[in-house]
Amino acid sequence: MPAQRPRPSAADGASDPGTSNDKVSALETFRSHPEDGVLTTDQGVPIPHTDDSLKAGERGPSLLEDFHLREKITRFDHERIPERVVHARGSGAHGFFQVYRPLTELTRAAFLQDPAARTPVFVRFSTVQGSRGSFDLARDVRGFATKFYTTEGNFDLVGNNMPVFFIQDGIKFPDVVHAVKPEPDSEMPQAASAHDTFWDFIGLVPETAHHMMWLMSDRGIPRSFATMEGFGIHTFRFVNAEGQWRFVKFHWKPLAGIHSVVWDEAQKINGMDPDYHRRGLWESIEAGSYPEYELGIQVFDEAQADAFPFDILDATKIVPEELVPVERVGRLTLNRNPDNFFAETEQVAFHVGNLVPGIDVTNDPLMQARLFSYLDTQLTRLGGPNFHEIPINRPIAPVHNHQQDGFHRDTINTGKANYFPNSIGGGCPVLAPGDQGYVHVPEMLQGPKTRERAPSFKDFFSQASLFFHSLSLVEQQHLVSALRFELGKVQRATVRERVVNEILANIDIELARAVGPAVGVPNVERRPARDAGPPVDQGLAASAALSQLSNPGQTVAGRQVAVLCADGVDAAAVEQLTAELAAAGVNAEVVSTFLGPVQGAGGGALEATKMFSTVGSVLFDAVYVPGGATSIAALRDGAAAVQFVKEAHAHYKPIAASGEGAELVRAAIGMAAQAEPASAGGDPLAGVVLAETDTATLGQDFLAAIARHRFWERDQTQQMGSSVRP
Repeated sequence: MPAQRPRPSAADGASDPGTSNDKVSALETFRSHPEDGVLTTDQGVPIPHTDDSLKAGERGPSLLEDFHLREKITRFDHERIPERVVHARGSGAHGFFQVYRPLTELTRAAFLQDPAARTPVFVRFSTVQGSRGSFDLARDVRGFATKFYTTEGNFDLVGNNMPVFFIQDGIKFPDVVHAVKPEPDSEMPQAASAHDTFWDFIGLVPETAHHMMWLMSDRGIPRSFATMEGFGIHTFRFVNAEGQWRFVKFHWKPLAGIHSVVWDEAQKINGMDPDYHRRGLWESIEAGSYPEYELGIQVFDEAQADAFPFDILDATKIVPEELVPVERVGRLTLNRNPDNFFAETEQVAFHVGNLVPGIDVTNDPLMQARLFSYLDTQLTRLGGPNFHEIPINRPIAPVHNHQQDGFHRDTINTGKANYFPNSIGGGCPVLAPGDQGYVHVPEMLQGPKTRERAPSFKDFFSQASLFFHSLSLVEQQHLVSALRFELGKVQRATVRERVVNEILANIDIELARAVGPAVGVPNVERRPARDAGPPVDQGLAASAALSQLSNPGQTVAGRQVAVLCADGVDAAAVEQLTAELAAAGVNAEVVSTFLGPVQGAGGGALEATKMFSTVGSVLFDAVYVPGGATSIAALRDGAAAVQFVKEAHAHYKPIAASGEGAELVRAAIGMAAQAEPASAGGDPLAGVVLAETDTATLGQDFLAAIARHRFWERDQTQQMGSSVRP
């Protein structure tokens, strides 16, 4: 990203607004930085004054002839466009993709052939339910949409952070969205699924069971965009140069691992920093800690697909990695923030049908509907059919066709022939040779017109059960707690009872028993679900890839550490540790009772960039308390630091301390200096790195703890015990 040139300061000759030097300063600024230009209308007319409208006398009425006023107000009145029906709240970044090896044997797609080539990309992350003004840490699905600007045209991989969808057929999409959105009579709740209409739909449409389990799991509240997976959801086709094809599923694997916040953190973060995910993405890129993901593919042929115990055209099913391993074939790096949020992140238009030669669709009925829906939506949201000419949507490949006119046409086509075939224009543009153009996979299609669902789509619960049984005990407990919270918000007892007995009990009877009594359903029993077929053996009891604890990641880059200190701190120890953290890409910020210099015990100073009154432990991944007797005394007297550490410990985060800082940490977590490290209730010192005298390995040990992310063994209740297995 190009460096941002600072705006002129008083030292550059600029003065404060309202002084007599305004015009001179503006002229000097223009002469010093002519690329900034002068203020003009949309037609380029220079404007010397924009603070007052044109009036008949200084207290008279405004005049209609004031074209600058009319243009300025008109543009303001119309600067908002319809927000997306879903995925309205988003955050984007530019980057590039490089393939590791030529995939010639699988696909002819050009961007998957040359390991030396960098394909530009734009990625938009988003929440699904909420409006643009909602908060980041809602329990929700996250969009993960990637636009590849390839030499053969744009390819859009429009996915989510969950590999399955709520529904099997796109005709149900309006229903599930209406159900999860705020209820129409009250327009509440915003960005939340914990309400009657959503769970009424879940109980009546059991095909939603698998996706519902993903949503209620920790995947619904990711730690950051950099620590969540992405999935193409649908089964696509790879087609090679010889026309041979195989099925493919797309994955994004984050190098930082798969991590989430806990529910208590999510609620506090939403109040403390509603832009937590947005800010994290932006600041990581600005700091050079670029989020990175590997593109993974699962490739299989028709014979394999026919042998699977599920239908590959069913978007509510995964292909377990134990059946088809994921090959990591390339890397995505996000290294540049948008220059303008509206022009890029808001106006970017993704479409499942933006395909390139070598990648084709399948007969997935959800995918087929999305092929229509995405294009149709953009026509309304972006004002007409020419949204592909908006800079963020323009392909880098040349565009030649006979499409013309319509709202917001930017391309100026020349010549007389705007049709095909033609002789007046020399027959141009000509058709692409068969070995270069896009050709759909030829296949025989036969069958009666019917509104039916294949029997292979009727198994609603087997993979939902597989997902639950693949989770660690702590993840299972979090899922139970989420269901208790969500269903506890549902007012209608009949809806709660149906979800427990017809959905949860068919997934796992012990899961239903753990949730039911807590939400007013004491009599738990497994009952047949609407339209459900018999369960099908999936061929494995659990899949390790489905547990976040199995995916800690390869890097800690981008993690945030709070350094708690006051005047009298051991500044040298802080500088030593933060240097080690920075070398690993971890950002450390000094938190104190005030902003500005914090004086060191032996001289020198640290710069406090955050203070206890504006941040909390929930905004950080780990905490460090350095020594310094005066600093620790001040922190203990103020109590905010003790609460900061106590909360971080309660959220199972890594904590480090050196020198006298160990005293504060022990006090915060209720540990006597000589206490045993483990007890019947768990190990409260798990993930707590104390270097009271020897700090030689503090940085190494702390980084190892940060890589773990959480230390659930601190509390025995986080191991499920009888809460799900009574």
